[in-house]
Amino acid sequence: MHSTQIRQTFTDFFTSRGHHSVPSSPLVPDDPTLLLANAGMNQFKPYFLGETTPPYPRATSIQKCARTSDIENVGRTNRHATFFEMMGNFSFGDYFKQDAIAFAWELLTHGYGLEKNKLWITVYEDDDEAEHLWRRIGVPASRIQRLGMEDNYWSMGVPGPCGPCSEVNYDRGPDFGKEGGPAVDGERYVEIWNLVFMQNLRGEGPAKKDYPVLGELADKSIDTGLGLDRLAAILQDAENMCTTDLLLPTLETVQELTGREMPDQGEEKVSFQVVAEHTRTIAYLIADGVLPAKDGRGYILRRLMRRAIRHARQLGITGPVLPQTTASVISNLGPVWPVLSAQAELIGQITTAEEESFTRTLAQGTRLLDAAISRTQSTGSAALPGETAFELADTYGFPLELTVEAAHEASLTVDEDRFAALLDQQRKRAQTGRRAKTAQALRQMDAYRELSGHLPPAEFLGYEHLQVEATVTGLIAHGTVTSTASEGEGEEIELVLDRSPFYAEAGGQAGDTGTFTTTDGATIRITDTRYGLGHAPNGFRVHTARVLEGELRTGTSGLAAVDAERRSGLMRAHSATHILHAVVMATLGEHARQQGSLVEDDRLRFDFAHFTALTPDQLTTIEAAVNRHVLHDPAVSAWYASRAEAEAAGAIALFGEKYSETVRVVDIGDFSRELCGGTHVAHGSQVGTFRLLSESSIGSNMRRIEALTGHSTLTHTTTERRLLNELATLLGTPPDSAPEALHARLTALAQAEGELARQRAQKVILKATAIAGGARQVPGGWIIAEQVTDVSPTDLRTMATEAVRKVHLGPVIAILGTEHDGKAQLAAAISPSLVDDGHAAAPILTRAARAVGGGGGGTGALASAGGRRPAHLTEALNLAAQDATTLLANS
Repeated sequence: MHSTQIRQTFTDFFTSRGHHSVPSSPLVPDDPTLLLANAGMNQFKPYFLGETTPPYPRATSIQKCARTSDIENVGRTNRHATFFEMMGNFSFGDYFKQDAIAFAWELLTHGYGLEKNKLWITVYEDDDEAEHLWRRIGVPASRIQRLGMEDNYWSMGVPGPCGPCSEVNYDRGPDFGKEGGPAVDGERYVEIWNLVFMQNLRGEGPAKKDYPVLGELADKSIDTGLGLDRLAAILQDAENMCTTDLLLPTLETVQELTGREMPDQGEEKVSFQVVAEHTRTIAYLIADGVLPAKDGRGYILRRLMRRAIRHARQLGITGPVLPQTTASVISNLGPVWPVLSAQAELIGQITTAEEESFTRTLAQGTRLLDAAISRTQSTGSAALPGETAFELADTYGFPLELTVEAAHEASLTVDEDRFAALLDQQRKRAQTGRRAKTAQALRQMDAYRELSGHLPPAEFLGYEHLQVEATVTGLIAHGTVTSTASEGEGEEIELVLDRSPFYAEAGGQAGDTGTFTTTDGATIRITDTRYGLGHAPNGFRVHTARVLEGELRTGTSGLAAVDAERRSGLMRAHSATHILHAVVMATLGEHARQQGSLVEDDRLRFDFAHFTALTPDQLTTIEAAVNRHVLHDPAVSAWYASRAEAEAAGAIALFGEKYSETVRVVDIGDFSRELCGGTHVAHGSQVGTFRLLSESSIGSNMRRIEALTGHSTLTHTTTERRLLNELATLLGTPPDSAPEALHARLTALAQAEGELARQRAQKVILKATAIAGGARQVPGGWIIAEQVTDVSPTDLRTMATEAVRKVHLGPVIAILGTEHDGKAQLAAAISPSLVDDGHAAAPILTRAARAVGGGGGGTGALASAGGRRPAHLTEALNLAAQDATTLLANS
């Protein structure tokens, strides 16, 4: 059964049984506790928590998921993957265990035709009800096993919904492992479907077990996940996931690049499968807006890319690999997941750039590693320090595996225990920060949930009105629900209104500010507006505020008024952002889609995917095109449709944004159509003038444009005109001649500075020649040790080097000292012949640096040192001369 038929069979089965078919959400979730979508239930989490009323009682979906917790197992087992499609059915307080079990059994045995005697069941250790239901449906007790919390109690790994689960496993036969059921061998008895009986809420704790169960959810629900890859392997009689129709074309591409077939076993087989499997994840992550970065989800992508490249190199592929393998993923799976085809150019550009970058990293890391190995060997140690391996990995991205391999070839080991300790310290620091943020967010959410339990949906009237009569339905102070708040308390409060004209921060647009004046005279300043629980058009708006006068009470009515001037600035900047987005894509290509934005009062920041800095001509073209669109005064309109209808009409959905079933579409003229809930001008000309301020890099393959609109452009232009006039006055020339006059002045200044530099260099050489004349002979060579005056640290080093060159009598060491800006400065230079014999200048200054109260450094023939005690220069020079004498005597 082809994977397309497997998906369709699943969807048809559940839609025919009253389930609403929901499209997959992006891999970038609308959830601050998750980096990536890792389960089919992620987008339904607000329904399970009772934060939002589900629009349907039961649903089904095929969700894109990415999970790297078992990354080391990829290629070594037949069942682990970093990307998978999770087919699921969900019940939100509708049906529970009995129906979930019946549905699963019927679909597996009738819909997919699996043999009943090959299906094994696991249940949570104290779930008598689940075992009874399985036995009643026909599964013998001998094929039902009970397991503990780590195996059969499900959660997302972070605080949130959880519950006991029951897993359906398929016996692939003795060729895949030993007998005894899933409790004995997960390779032979492979888990294909997990039925989660969602009934509890978990707290902080280890990912899979020993975390506290805080209580029961409002409604018992069902969350299931049937892995498409694993089921396809069974139905297609494939050995593993890489040989199903989902991944086989990509595996064949890897084989073409190597010029040979994948072996049946061994490390080469692992590498073939890692490259193929990781490639698919890479393509989906980039398509959903993830770009390589140093942290977060961008680091996950970069790690996958570098791991795939490294395994490709181990297979002997020396040329580019990811552009070809991701192209095979797009060709194979693009018809099912159109986002892959839509982002094909972006995927190709990013994988090419990242592979080129990592190839340079490998070359640089190899040089650094070779030097570290030489140092280790020179000390007689048998182990490369863990600090060295960690620095190579953390700073330069050089994989530990390659460090270990190179060290082994040099008959060295690597202190992997120390490496692991340093890595663990780094992870703990990162986890501490994440946990603190998560704990703070959870405390805040507790107050929101307390309010949301009895509040009706708020009515948002801000598209049509800037002032409305409203009633306070909830108050939060110090993270706790309260009924009153008074002036003079000084703390920010949060208030909820039954109807509001204030736009809540979303889609890059900043939240509205303004005032709320009660009927009994209290005055409240609204300083921000955002969503409390989830982002929905009629969701839970939270207004951050301060009481300026009087007392605010729950139930009080008053006038909610948006700061109209600020809102106008936000509207201008938001509409300009849409126009800029269309212009950037038209200028640079479809890949240059928006990756993020910030819309403020007459100011915007626009992040987009691109691979090189924009040229001055491109920036000029973009700015002119935006202003041209604005001056043509295009109409701006908004309309509503289903997401499928909107996207079919050409509307652009932004990466990482979460949309409801019904979406709002904003059209600007005939050149911009985007899904957007923000506020906009009525006509393009109301944007005013658009002024592009800067364009810069914010990471690999990510660029940022900052720009001004409306009043801000006028202020900026006035400031620039004033500065130009001041500059022209200083130059004694008209403003339009200022650039030429300044260029002439700078050219003359550069020539003068060049002449001064030449004179100073001649002076240094003359001084070095005079110093060289004072060289004294010692056993093994000659020494110069002298204190000089009126010399900069740079010239001191040059002078030492030149003094060595001027002595032609044998090995020479020159040590010079001076006082500069109240500090002692030292320089030491040695002859090239001494360097060839394995000596360096730096050790000569070790004791001298301590004498002047500082430190030093250097490599090879030149070293320098400095300290805060210039009065000790004579002592330092004597110590350095002693050490130089010893070096020459032993050379």
